[in-house]
Parts: sequence; C-alpha cells; structure tokens
Amino acid sequence: MKKNKKIELGYSDFKEFINADNYFVDKSMLIYDFFTKGAYISLMPRPKRFGKTLNLSMIEYFFDIQRKDSAELFTDFEIAKEKEFCKEHQNKYPVINISLKNIKETNWTNCLDSFKQIVIKLYEKFDFLLQSDKLKESEKKRFKDIITEKSSEKKYKTSLQDLSNYLQNHFNEKVIILVDEYDAPIINAFNNTNSPIKSSDKENKTYYQKTINFMQGFLGDAYKGNDTNLKKGLLTGVMRVGRESIFSEWNNFKVYGITSYKFDIHFGFTDNETGKILAYFDLQNKTDDIKKWYNGYKFGKTSEIYNPWSIVNYIDSYPEDFKEYWVNTGDPSLIKNRLTEHGVKENIQDLIEDKIIEKELKENFVFADFETNNELIWTLLTYNGYLTQIEKGKYGNYKLKIPNKEIKIVFTDIIMTWLDSEISIKKDSLISMAENLINSRITEFEKDFRKIVSGTISYHDTAEKKDKETEDIFISHEQIYHVYTLGLLAILSDEYKIRSNKESGEGRYDIMLIPNDKSKNGIVIEIKQIEKQRKTEKNTDKFKERINKELDEALRQIDINEYYTELLENNIKPENIIKLGIVFAGKTPYVKRNE
Repeated sequence: MKKNKKIELGYSDFKEFINADNYFVDKSMLIYDFFTKGAYISLMPRPKRFGKTLNLSMIEYFFDIQRKDSAELFTDFEIAKEKEFCKEHQNKYPVINISLKNIKETNWTNCLDSFKQIVIKLYEKFDFLLQSDKLKESEKKRFKDIITEKSSEKKYKTSLQDLSNYLQNHFNEKVIILVDEYDAPIINAFNNTNSPIKSSDKENKTYYQKTINFMQGFLGDAYKGNDTNLKKGLLTGVMRVGRESIFSEWNNFKVYGITSYKFDIHFGFTDNETGKILAYFDLQNKTDDIKKWYNGYKFGKTSEIYNPWSIVNYIDSYPEDFKEYWVNTGDPSLIKNRLTEHGVKENIQDLIEDKIIEKELKENFVFADFETNNELIWTLLTYNGYLTQIEKGKYGNYKLKIPNKEIKIVFTDIIMTWLDSEISIKKDSLISMAENLINSRITEFEKDFRKIVSGTISYHDTAEKKDKETEDIFISHEQIYHVYTLGLLAILSDEYKIRSNKESGEGRYDIMLIPNDKSKNGIVIEIKQIEKQRKTEKNTDKFKERINKELDEALRQIDINEYYTELLENNIKPENIIKLGIVFAGKTPYVKRNE
C-alpha cells in the first residue's frame, strides 16, 4: 500500500471514500460472503458507528449494473482475487440501497412525510426508467405520481416492491435490495409513544402501530413474495425486533447478530486490521493503550474487535490524548428510561468493577415487552455496543462485560447522571469528597460524605428488600449502603481500580481503591450499619459509644483478616494504605481511620 493514504471522517459513499485516497480497512470479502454464504435475505444487526453504511455502499458499487466503471475501485482489495466470482457477478444486477436512519419524527404524519421524501429521492435516482420502453405507461404514471407526491400512502407502502419490479423489467436482471438502519423508524416511534400497551393517548398509540403497519408493507412486500424481482436482500440496523414487527410473517430470511459465527469479522476492526492501520500511520507505540481504550468486543467467535469509529477518530486527532470518541447517535431513551429499574444499578456497579454478569440476550423481542421485562435492558446495552458478550453461559445466557476503558467511562458517567439528576448531587461536591479521601483528609471526607448522603438517600432507599413470597431478605441495609458508596466513589475510576466484595487476605473486603499510580494512597473500606439513635439514648455518650464500637469492629475486621493484602500485592507501600471503617446509623455515616 502506498504511503499516501489519509484518515478523513464523514464519508458514507464508498466511491467517494476511495477516490479521496482514504485508508480503507479491507472489508471487501463481505461482498462474497453475503452473496454466496448468506441467506436469501440477511439481517446483520451491529452497534452504530461500526461500518454498516460504508459496507452497504461498497456492496452497491460492486454489484450495481449501472456502475460498470466502478470495478477499478476494487482492484487492490481481497475480493479482486475471487476472479470467477467477479467475472460472473460484478456490476451485473440492479441495486436499490436505501437508508432509514434519518427518520426521527415525533408523530406519524411527519414520519410518513419522511418516508415519502426518502422514496422520492430514491425514485429520482432511477428516473431514467421514465424513458424505458420496458415499462407500461400506467407504471410510468405511478412512477411520476411518487416523485410528485400525488400517490396515496398505500402506493408509498408498496413503492420499494414496485421499484424492484420496474428495474427487473428494464434490465432483465433480478434486483439486490439493501436497507440501512431498518429499525430506526420503529425505535423512534416507540420512543415517542406513550406505552403502546397502556397509553390512553390514542394518537400517540396510533403512531407506533401505524409505523409497524407501514414497515410491514414497505419492507415486507419488497422482501417477501417478491421472488420474481429479488436476487438477494440485506438489512442492517442495531436491533432485531420481533414478533409484532415487520418480520412477523417472514420465513425467508436469517439473522446474523452479534453472537453469530457468520459475518463476525466484517463489522468493526479485527486485531490484525488494527495492527496494520496503526503501523501505516506510525502509531505502533500506542498499541497497548489503544487496546485498553477501544478494543474488547466479541462478535460470534471473533474476540479482539475494536470500535472502528474510535480508532479512526484517534488517528485523525493524533497527537491529542485518548478520549471517548464513540457516541451512539441513536435516541438513548430506551436505555436511559430503564437504568433505574430494580437490580440494574447493582449490576452496573459490578460491571464498572470489571466483573462479569450473566444475562439472557433476547434477539427476538417485542417492544411491548419493555413494559414488563426489565431484563431486556441487557439486550439493549449489548446490541447497542455498551456491553459485549464473551461466551455462552448457563441455561442459554451469555456472560457480559464492559468492553474497554472508553465504555467504562460512559458507565461511570451514567452513575454520575443518576447522582446528579436523580438525587441532585453536584459534581464539585463529589470531587471534593473524593479528593479528601484519597489524600487522607478523613475529617473533611466525613463531612463531605455525610452532607451528600444526608441530602440524598431516603429511608425508602434503606429499607430492606424482601421476597414477597418467602419473606427472605435479598438486599440488606449494608448491601444498600455498600452499593450507594460505590456509586459515589465511581468518580475515581480513572485514577483507581475500584474493587468490591473480593477475597483478600483471610476474607472479603467491602470496598477497595487500588491506585494506578503506585505512589498514591490505597484504600480499603469496611462498612457497618446500626440502628439510628434510639429514643432511649438521650445520653449522646451511649450513642457515640455504640458507633465507636462498630467503627472499631470494622477496623479490627480489616486488620485481623488482612483485607489490605491485595494492596500490598499491587506494590502499595504499607504507609500508603488507608484502612477505613464506615458505620451508617440510619442514614448518617460515621467514619474512622485506623492509624
């Protein structure tokens, strides 16, 4: 490869991308695999910014019968080595390539108008058909009516199938239909609908259902029962949406999702591809840091998948420092609205501590299920790229983790958002609290910590959670305080490894902060809980005595069980180890350090 390639952002058209002399990570074998190994109609959901749009444009240029001059675009890529395949199929078929990603309306009227504008632009691209002697005059009239917006909703609904028919008649070749971000209108409609199950807002409820009905015809008619006109079909998006949606009656397509072994290397950059692009731009010395920041995804059987958007942004921005380049441009409402559900915070804190959680990934779900099934949050997070599956677990579940540092920061920000928006904690208060802790200003830390806790945590929050049937306590007071404290300390996750409930020495500590800089203080925390001051304890000395007894017990527990062992193993000097007892009396914390 000539040493004159560049990184330039913003391209979605393959020909423009290549002609601008951009560095192309060779994904051209997707063309061969899609055509020879994929189903008649293939759905390939992947997170946003993982190369779906450029890949579809690449497929379009390869097969499009109108772009015979585009063959030279592929001469340097792997697909060119498949000479017989290229000879038989390159630039031999009409191709329809349509993207639905920009349909982001708040009501059905505007949504339908967006559909119409997309279809009009698509038809204008093929307006040479109006001169074709292969089309009937009645077909040409329908074609003109689409462009001039004189057609009914029903005609726009069948417009994709109609166009495939016109193209097949004109070229006497079956059509390849590509649809990018097919799920965007459905997700957007759901986000802008007050519960399709429970809403009393009839208009809002109708918006969601009308979108589903339109999509069933728009895509369903083009892909199902269109064998006369259709050669192959490919859809991309973020999610696979299920039974009540556009696929409800399809039996001729297959989903190749993030757990599928097929097509697992065609979206995102593999370890080998990332190594090549870094070498090309003389950034081999950044490999380890790039791996920590942007690696970690697993699609199918292939691990070590890098976020391509983050990689190209880092190279384009170099020598700027590492940062969070990846932004999910889709509406995060589905995720955001469910992050406060019971059990989610605890699991997310586990993930931030680099723990693995095991959850079911439901590839074929119904949006209405979000009303009753909180566990769908893990499917959303994984398919949207916030988590990655690492292997199959028990009972059909998957083991999930945060893939890299970039996404870990996103999760930390989620906790910060909870704290800032839900319970009105200002970031400067958290920073002050954290700085006092890590610099061993324990008196000041206690004041900050107490002020934050007393102003936010409620008695409802600290009530023990019980199973309604068995009356078994499944979340205790101490667990609640534990999780809450971890959430507050998440602001330190850039500088410290935050650990929880891990074995060290002769037992399990509650919380440990291991500094990345070994010259800084390491911290081990044991949390206790007692009843708040009783009415009979008017003598405050008795109450203080009870608190001090629990604080001393917490510190004794740290010493006798040598909870600090992990800090020593991480080369933290004994004099830099802070042993801290925290006792919650009601919702008031008391703090003591073992000197």
